Amino acid sequence: MAADEATYEIHAVRYARHDRPAHENFIGGDPHDNAPMPLDYFVWAIVGGGRTFVLDTGFDAEVGRRRGRQMLRSPAEGLAAIGIDAAAVPDVILSHMHYDHAGNHSMFPAACYHVQDREMAYCTGRCMCHGTLRQPFEVSDVQAMVGRVFAGRARFHDGSSELAPGLSLHHVGGHSLGLQVARVRTRRGWVVLASDATHFYANVQQRRPFPIVADVAQMLEGYDTLHRLASSPDHIIPGHDPLVMERYPVSAPGLEGISVRLDADPRPG
Repeated sequence: MAADEATYEIHAVRYARHDRPAHENFIGGDPHDNAPMPLDYFVWAIVGGGRTFVLDTGFDAEVGRRRGRQMLRSPAEGLAAIGIDAAAVPDVILSHMHYDHAGNHSMFPAACYHVQDREMAYCTGRCMCHGTLRQPFEVSDVQAMVGRVFAGRARFHDGSSELAPGLSLHHVGGHSLGLQVARVRTRRGWVVLASDATHFYANVQQRRPFPIVADVAQMLEGYDTLHRLASSPDHIIPGHDPLVMERYPVSAPGLEGISVRLDADPRPG
C-alpha cells in the first residue's frame, strides 16, 4: 500500500466515568429528565503506517478525586493493555486543553504535542479572567503545555492540516475556542474522532449542544463539519458516550470495558 493510502487502527481506551442525569448534558435540558446519562472518559490510540499517535491524555487520580470523577485505570494502563507504551509515544494530539483531555503531564515524556493556535491563545489569554470559562481548565495543565513550547515539544496548527497520510486535524471550536477533531482513514472509511465537538451521539444527532461551551454558534456549525469530514454518521465518534463501548468490538479478548476498535464496523442498531 502506498504511503498516501495508509489506513489506521483506532482504539478507544476508557479510563474513567461520571454518573449524571440526562438534563445536565444539554443546553435547556428538561430539569425533570433525571434518567441516567453518564459520561465515559477516553483517550484514543491511532496506529498505522509504522506510527502511533495518541489523542488526548486524560486526567490523573488526584484531579479525578477533586472533580468527583470515578477513576477506572490510568490512561497509561489502558494503553499498555493494547500494547502501547505511553513513555515511547512520539506524537500526542490534544483536542483541547480542558482538564479531562490535557492532564498527566509526565505520562508521555517522548512526545511532541499537537495543539491549535487558537486553543493556546484561549487558555492563556483574557478569557481565563472569567471563572465560568476557566472552570474546565487546570492551571497546571496550561503551565505544562507552556513548558513544552519552550522545550521544543509543541507543534501548532492553524485550522486544518495533514499530520500524516490519512490523518488530518481540523479546527472546530465551540466547546473550547481552539477545539480540534481528528479525521482518520480506516479500513471502513473516514472516521472522525470528535472528542468534545459532540460529547454524546445525541448532541450531534439532535443538534442539542452540551452546556459547557465557549461559543454556541461554533458548536452548532461544528456538527455540520463533523458530517462533512466523516464517511457517514456512523463514522462520527463522540467524546464521552458510553454507547461507544457497546457499539464496537473489543480491541482484544479480555479487554471488555477497557478498549474497543473504532476502525471496525459498529454493531447494527
